[in-house]
Amino acid sequence: MAEKKTIRVLIDNKVMTMSSCESEEYMQKVANYINNRIEECENVRAFHGAAPDIRHRLLEINIADDYLKAQARIVELEQELKAKNNDLDDIKHDSINKAMMADDMKKKLDQVQKELKESEKKVMELQLELKGRNNSGNNNVNPIKR
Repeated sequence: MAEKKTIRVLIDNKVMTMSSCESEEYMQKVANYINNRIEECENVRAFHGAAPDIRHRLLEINIADDYLKAQARIVELEQELKAKNNDLDDIKHDSINKAMMADDMKKKLDQVQKELKESEKKVMELQLELKGRNNSGNNNVNPIKR
């Protein structure tokens, strides 16, 4: 477990002591965030006229609002991430299917090329046989003169 740290921070012009297992930098960020929210609230005219306890409640409401909006944004981003991961999975599956189809087509192409070579070889053999028959047939046949 992380060691608990204690630091002094300035919040709303008051020195306060914070203790946490978080880093000092993080605790200072928390104090800065609270100071920024106080400053934003002080820029609202109605905030100045309110009693201190109401001012604290308004600050708490603003911080809770920030928190809930951040939570909603996290949910939204998680849903977007899930949708994009699903899209990516679909693309991967499509890619695998296309690769398998391409492999099948290559095999078919190789088979057709092999059959074509065999057919060309057979045509050559038949042409040679025909030529041989024509040559041997010419010796036995007398040409007709006109």
